[in-house]
Amino acid sequence: MFDNVCKFLAETFSSDFATWLLGESITLTQLTPSELSLEPIRADALILLQSDEVVLHLEFQTQPKADIPFRMIDYRLRVHRRFKNKRMRQVVIYLQQTNSELVQQTTFTLEETSHRFEVIRLWEQPTSLFLEHPGLLPFAVLSQTNNRTATLQQVAQEISEITNQRIQNNVAASAFILAGLVLEKEIIQQLLRRELMQESVTYQAILAEGLAEGLAEGRAKGLAEGLAEGLAEGLAKGVRRVAVNLLKEGMSVEIVAKVTNLSVEQIQQLAGEEAGNVGE
Repeated sequence: MFDNVCKFLAETFSSDFATWLLGESITLTQLTPSELSLEPIRADALILLQSDEVVLHLEFQTQPKADIPFRMIDYRLRVHRRFKNKRMRQVVIYLQQTNSELVQQTTFTLEETSHRFEVIRLWEQPTSLFLEHPGLLPFAVLSQTNNRTATLQQVAQEISEITNQRIQNNVAASAFILAGLVLEKEIIQQLLRRELMQESVTYQAILAEGLAEGLAEGRAKGLAEGLAEGLAEGLAKGVRRVAVNLLKEGMSVEIVAKVTNLSVEQIQQLAGEEAGNVGE
C-alpha cells in the first residue's frame, strides 16, 4: 500500500520530484521496465521517469532489502543499453526509520566492478523540503521533525489551501496513508478530513489493487474448481480485503460501504471479525 502511494505521487507530481531530486522543474514521463528488457525485474517499489536528457530511477522502501544494490546496477546497465546518451539519477528512498546497516549502502561491488547510487533516509531530511510542493507534502511527517503531530497539522493546513479539488483529495489521501507509518490513526483522523479521501484516485488505486488480488486468487482456484466459481469467489474476497484495509485506515463504515458496494451490515460484520482476529 505504501509503495503504491509513493508511485502515485511520483508519477502524478513528477515535476515536484524533479525539482527535489534533480534541481530542475522538468516534466518527466513514465518509463516502463518492459522498455528495457523482455523480462523486467520484479521490483514492487520501482519507478522509472524520463525526459529527453535524463532518467530518474526511484525505489521507495519501508524496510531495507539486501538486493537493492544489485537492482540499481542492473537497471543502470539496462537504461544505458536502451538510452546511451541519457544521464541517469538513481535514488533509493527509505520511508521508515531503522538502524539496519542496509540503509547505509550506496555501492554495488563485484570484483573489479563498482557502481554508486544515492540513498535518502527521509527521517534525516529537513521538513521544509517537503512543504514547498503539493506532491511532496505527504512525506513531511516522515522527515526530520521533533513533533510529527505538529508537522502533520502544518501539512493539513497546506492541503486545505490547494484550490484544485482533485489534487487536494489525492494529496490528503496520500498524507493520510503515509502518516500511518509514524502516527496513530486517531491523531491522523483529527487532523485530516476523511471526506477528502472518498473521491481520491489514491483510494481507488487501493481498491483496484485488492480487486486484482482477488481476481488472481479466483483464477488460480478456477483452474481446479471451475473458472466461473473461482473468479466470483476471488472477486468477493478481494472486495472484502479492500474493505478491511480501508477500515484499518480509519474510514467510516458508511464510506467503506459506498466505496466497495457492500452493505453497512456486511462492513460491520467484517469490522467485528477483524477485531476478533486482533484480540486472539
